[in-house]
Formats: sequence, C-alpha cells, structure tokens
Amino acid sequence: MCEGPRRPISLDLGETLLKLSVIQTVPALDAGGVERGTIEVAGELVQRGHRAIVISAGGRMVEKLTALGAEHIDLPVGRKSPTTLLFVKKLREIIKASGVNILHARSRLPAWISYLAWRTTDESFRPSFVTSVHGPYSVNRYSKIMMRGERVIAISDFIQHYISDNYSDVDMGKVSVIPRGINPLNFPYRYSPSKKWLQHWHEQQPQLAGSLIITLPARITRWKGQLDFVRIIDELRKANINAHGIIAGGVERKSEAYFDELKSFILSSGVDQHITLTGHRDDLREVMSISNLVLSVSREPEAFGRTSLEALALGIPVIAYDHGGASEVLNRIFSQGLVPALDIDAAVRRAIEFLRSPPQVPDNNPFTLSSMLDSTLNVYQDLASN
Repeated sequence: MCEGPRRPISLDLGETLLKLSVIQTVPALDAGGVERGTIEVAGELVQRGHRAIVISAGGRMVEKLTALGAEHIDLPVGRKSPTTLLFVKKLREIIKASGVNILHARSRLPAWISYLAWRTTDESFRPSFVTSVHGPYSVNRYSKIMMRGERVIAISDFIQHYISDNYSDVDMGKVSVIPRGINPLNFPYRYSPSKKWLQHWHEQQPQLAGSLIITLPARITRWKGQLDFVRIIDELRKANINAHGIIAGGVERKSEAYFDELKSFILSSGVDQHITLTGHRDDLREVMSISNLVLSVSREPEAFGRTSLEALALGIPVIAYDHGGASEVLNRIFSQGLVPALDIDAAVRRAIEFLRSPPQVPDNNPFTLSSMLDSTLNVYQDLASN
C-alpha cells in the first residue's frame, strides 16, 4: 500500500504541483449524488497522475470506481453502531501506510471516524483534513463535525448560507463554494436515445404509448415529494391532460414502509394506471430525454439539485419548488420553471402551461463537471502545498 515519498511533478502548464494521494470517506457506494461526486473526483485524480483511494462499505458503484484506476478499501465507516469507533485505529493505520496528503470526509459518521483518526495521527504522517457539506443537516454537535475541516466545501450558495446561519463560530474564510456539475458530453443538448433503447423501453412500458410523460427522478424517501407528485398527476388527469407519471428511484430498506404508503396512496387516488414506479435506473438520462417534463418537488430544500440540472442540460423543461439548490440551478438556466415551494396548485398550473405550449430551454449550463473538478483539486493542492 506504500507509495513512497511525495514528490512534485511538472505539468505542461509550467506549474509545479505536488503529487497527491487522497482518501475520500463515504458510507457506501450504492447510488446518489455524494457517491457520484466521490467517483468523479477519484477518476480525475487518477487521470492527472495522482492516487485516489475511497473508503466505504462498498456497493454497486465500486466496480465503476476501480475501472477508473482508483482504489477501494472496504471499511463500513458509515455503519451506525458503537463498534464503528473501532475503525478509527484501522483508518489511522491506512493513513500512515498510504502517505496521503488529503483526507476528505463527505458524510457525518465517516467524518467523525476520519476526524478522530486524523487528530490522533502522528504529525509527521498527518494529511490535511477536508470536509464537504452535502446537505442542510440538523443543527447539532453531531452535524458540526462537518465544519471541522481545515477546508470546508459547500456544494452550493444555499449550503454556504446554511453554514453561516447556523454555525456562527465557523471561520467562513475556510469555506469554499464549489457547486456540483455535469459533463456536457454525457448530457448533450437535445439528446435522443438509441433505437435499441427506445425499442426496449416501449416493450417494457407499453402503458406510456400516446401519453405526455412527466418524470420525477428521485430515490423513494418521503422528503423527495413523491406524494406531491402523485397529487400533481391526479390534478392533471382531472384537467383532461393525458399525463403519465414516472417515479424513477430505488428503495432503501429504511424507506420500505413509506414505499408501501406511496403505493397505497397511488391506488386510493385512482391514478394507478397513470403512474409507473420503475425502481432504480442506470439510464436516467434516457428516461428524462423522452419526458415532456421533469419535476423537482422535494418537501425540504435540496443541497444542489443535480437531476434538475441534468434534465435542463438535455433541453427538457423542469418544474421545481423554489427553494434550496434547485432554485439556484433554475434561476441560472430556466427561471420560468420555478413555482412557490410546496404549492401543488401552482405546479399543476405551470405543468398545464408547459404541456400545452412547450417552452424552449436554453442551451446554457454554467455548472460543469470540469469546473467542479478543477476547483476541488485546487483545494487539495493548496492544502498539500502548505
């Protein structure tokens, strides 16, 4: 596992940068924005000649991570159990053996394990400690660990305001706003799926034929607003709009009771023939690209709103509650898609308007993956150099 002494490398730009060895800690690598961002940063590190290590409990995305040349260490640092504290010693050993420059924690429990390991590591081996605040966590001592980084990354202006509003003793000079971004090559404007994909989709989903498709891309959890989405589809049907709703998202074990409630609500609302639950999809790009509308109706403000950004990049109109990160994204690209937060009637009216007269989404995405990666690696280099 040893890498040897750290050494500067010269790039074509004429800059002398430190060769980095970076550990990122997350609970698992199953699905989600935090996990995608972790893999994107790891892949960029490898591409630039650095070493990338991710520590988690594993999951379906590990294969993608290792295919990029990054390393994965199976350690469940996000497991909610007192025995998880035993991993502090193991992580400290990994830090020492790996000779890492940067230890980057992306979730609260992994941050606690990372911080305790980092704080008790001999100074001659101690890396710089970075945290990323990916959401407006409940304000308490447990969450405050995310403010302990020598540099704190806020993934949106909304999150920066959350930090300043709730943690008055945090030095905001160490907080860097680095919005998440997408690769325009992966979400090209006016993208059309392949004929093979379309054929397979129509065979799988014959109930969609002739309908106006409205998609909610979100994992099954109450705060993501699936119940609001069902109400919106119901109201559209009552307004004689031939709408069919797609709820595309997986179900975690902790949300199984809510999933049963959601299915019962769909049935009692009388729209069971007009809503499709697809489960987790690895082809959300294709699903959104054949949609007439994509909705973001989270009951709580989202930290960023990546799926809204992905849909807009494809040229698909988005209707979103006007709060949190989704508000930031739409205000920069497609502000007419914003409706007052939690206002189902306003969302229905806007949907009818857009479905009857489809708006043009501008090809203007300021939130790029390259910008996010450059900014993140700049934080790493700045800390490692100092």
